[in-house]
Amino acid sequence: MRPTSPAAPVLELAGLTRSFGSLRVSDAVSLDVRPGEIHALIGPNGAGKTTLIHQISGLLRPDAGRVVLGGEDVTALPPHARARRGLARTFQITSVIPDASALDNVVMALRPAAGAIFRFRPDPAEDRRLAAEAAEFLELVGLGARTTIPAASLSHGERRGLELAMALAPQPRVLLLDEPMAGTGREESLRLVATLAGLKGRCAMLLVEHDMHAVFSLADRVSVLVGGRIVASGAPDHVRNDLQVRAAYLGDEAALC
Repeated sequence: MRPTSPAAPVLELAGLTRSFGSLRVSDAVSLDVRPGEIHALIGPNGAGKTTLIHQISGLLRPDAGRVVLGGEDVTALPPHARARRGLARTFQITSVIPDASALDNVVMALRPAAGAIFRFRPDPAEDRRLAAEAAEFLELVGLGARTTIPAASLSHGERRGLELAMALAPQPRVLLLDEPMAGTGREESLRLVATLAGLKGRCAMLLVEHDMHAVFSLADRVSVLVGGRIVASGAPDHVRNDLQVRAAYLGDEAALC
């Protein structure tokens, strides 16, 4: 019996290289994300994680290498074109509209996909459909009881959940999660981990995170970026026990437990 081949990656990075002057921040980075998996990218401060995410999302052009999304080379495409092809991103700093309700924030994220962003005349039926769909996404992230609350009145962890609902609304192929636990307390972090675990399989995710509990609780695979290079990649237990990875984290074994 022939072994089952792994699913084709939905996101591939091939030799991404980026320098700022004489400083090489991304050094021939190659990795992939498979359908439905959570692939975590970790590394010490200054490793080049944010620069890499900017290249994937289209905010920065690499000096060399390719970004392939769903089999299509999107290296030359701007962020909005990548978004239309199924790439979504959350940021280290929450990017919600503070005066709008949680529901309205998600409705606004749904409008471009529904073709309603440039509509001049109200369509009550379409508005009701979008509101119902937005409420479902809020329920997915544990905010089903907070739909009418202005985003500014939500806790930091709830705003993280709202941003996640907004990113999921267009039903992306790949979701880039840029330090979703940043600034959250322990309880909020645990709730976000549980939320992401519940979303597993909905779309592929590339998770950039410093919270090692979150990483090793969620990831199917882990890649480690140090000095702009991938120094280890594989199953979480394999990476956790890699000597080069432990050295990158200054021998702090607790950080990788």
